[in-house]
Amino acid sequence: ADGREFQAKKIGADSKTEVAVIKIDADDLPVLEIGKPDELQIGEWVIAIGNPFGLKETLTVGVVSAKGRSNIGITDYENFIQTDAAINPGNSGGPLLNIDGEAVGINTAIYSRSGGYMGIGFAVPIDMAIKIKDQLITTGRVTRGYMGVVLNPGKVTEAMAKSFGRDEAGGVLIAEVQKDGPADKAGIKSGDILLELDGKKITDISQFRQDVAQILPNTKAKLVLFR
Repeated sequence: ADGREFQAKKIGADSKTEVAVIKIDADDLPVLEIGKPDELQIGEWVIAIGNPFGLKETLTVGVVSAKGRSNIGITDYENFIQTDAAINPGNSGGPLLNIDGEAVGINTAIYSRSGGYMGIGFAVPIDMAIKIKDQLITTGRVTRGYMGVVLNPGKVTEAMAKSFGRDEAGGVLIAEVQKDGPADKAGIKSGDILLELDGKKITDISQFRQDVAQILPNTKAKLVLFR
């Protein structure tokens, strides 16, 4: 923070994740190393930086409380890192760092009944933000993949799986297939339980939606399913 001010140009924004790209023309700007959110462990130290309540360059410390938080109702596509590092209004857009000073997330929101810090803050994983950034810079907008299916809400429990002839819980259940959509053309049917997407085990609906959305349109994906 050296007191300089710059005019910024908005390159693009994605309201579904609340990630945007802005551009400034400047020299001698420091940059953060990028960390790996997938390697974060629950209980690992993290550092949040921002301007809470207008207090510039504030640093707070906590741990990773949870990963892959979704169904919170903040954005359409949620895969948040949860932390108890103090995040308050004004921290949004600041980095969440690991103990090595690498950016692992972008501080986004808090869960609060008072409007202030209650020990539950959320950050967008930096790898998710970078994928969005790449599309915004290339095309000015974000295009998401889709399969053309309606998923049965809730988890596929062991009891539900047994009713379909499978002994193991997990995956997502196809309730409906959109006519002439990608899934229909691939032969997926109502009642199928999807188990893997491109070699990654499907654990729940939210994670599956995230993974499908990040597949670029007109590219092929490999699914493993139980019928």
